[in-house]
Amino acid sequence: MRPPIEPYDHGMLDTGDGNLVYWEVCGNPEGKPALVVHGGPGSGCTPGSRRAFDPEKYRIVLFDQRNCGRSRPHASDPATDLSNNTTHHLIADMEQLREHLGIDKWLLYGGSWGSTLILAYAETHPERVTEIVIPAVTTTRRSEIDWLYRGVGRFFPEGFERFRLGLPEADRDGDLPSLLAAYGRLMTDPDFAVRDKAARDWTAWEDTVISMEPNGNPNAYSDRPTEALHAFVRICAHYFSNGAWLEEGVLLREAGRLAGIPGVLVHGRLDLGGPLDTAWELARAWPDAKLVIVEDSGHTGSDTFRKELRAAIDAFADR
Repeated sequence: MRPPIEPYDHGMLDTGDGNLVYWEVCGNPEGKPALVVHGGPGSGCTPGSRRAFDPEKYRIVLFDQRNCGRSRPHASDPATDLSNNTTHHLIADMEQLREHLGIDKWLLYGGSWGSTLILAYAETHPERVTEIVIPAVTTTRRSEIDWLYRGVGRFFPEGFERFRLGLPEADRDGDLPSLLAAYGRLMTDPDFAVRDKAARDWTAWEDTVISMEPNGNPNAYSDRPTEALHAFVRICAHYFSNGAWLEEGVLLREAGRLAGIPGVLVHGRLDLGGPLDTAWELARAWPDAKLVIVEDSGHTGSDTFRKELRAAIDAFADR
């Protein structure tokens, strides 16, 4: 990891529908443009993401997706309306930000949920993308959501039972979208204690899924400030109960639209929450992508994983 750097510019993008999206730019103002697309959904961008790039060679753009991080209004406020927060709204925000910053094309970098948003954007606007680097590939198919929030429970039956029992009795036995939507309703309860318990029950499950990673980051989901925790859970429930508003499997079916865009996919063999087969399928559907499988890594990475990412980003710096 490179030394910490600070933004040389930042602001709030007015989307025109009541949302203000925070953005910042670091590195070399004349460098190769690169956009960091954070995960979650609802995690917000972090200072550490700035350090993935050589600041002498890259113009590094970061933004907080709608209703999280420093964007406003914030999803931790139960009164905040999330109806204007969908995958398609986020794609539009990325395009508006690109135009606002006067960027013609940019490299896209981001993993987990961020990879889904990257693929959705790049398949919509392939002419605006120079390269793509993805750690931890997901496409947020309903089958992937079902695995993460139900299927992987076969390895952690007691953890999944706690996740299910975090809901009111009437909401515990429906289908998965209903279960996730029920968590979303808890996150709008006027009682802070109800919201806080739901957020901690949800992230306890997320932490359980990554708990076996030998070189990972334990408690990666629950170890965040309360406001950020609440926004993360509410936005995740909002997106995943709605299948991210994507037709099932569309990002893999439309991967041919990425032809001519070089990509590097770095995925941990031990990623239990986002199994390797999705990255494998994407690499087969996108001939310009190289899949790097990291044997000692799960979803939250390892030293080897981070070295592979840095090598991929550095290789594209002068392209």
